[in-house]
Amino acid sequence: MRAGKLSRSITLQRCSLETKGPTGAVTPVWLDFATGVRAERIDGSADEATRTFGEAERITLTFRIRYVGSLTTADRVIHEGVPFDLVGITEIGRRRGLELRCERSR
Repeated sequence: MRAGKLSRSITLQRCSLETKGPTGAVTPVWLDFATGVRAERIDGSADEATRTFGEAERITLTFRIRYVGSLTTADRVIHEGVPFDLVGITEIGRRRGLELRCERSR
């Protein structure tokens, strides 16, 4: 993994707590666990898919980052202020890097 290709900066967040609001609703709380992570943006696409509730636009991105242990698909990525859910994580080499497939959160 070449350092010159890591031209983007992303934040990794983890859903830490679920708190009850004044109405008793459960609300997830996202906390940063890695900020300023250097990443290479591989590709991005936007397509419209027919879903059960009608048509919806799905925006996907793929990032390559240096290896971060304990990262799971329950976490999410913040890129340019927009949250993306992790839908797939692939290890590159032996803990050399990770390829993150992300889909824009709703």
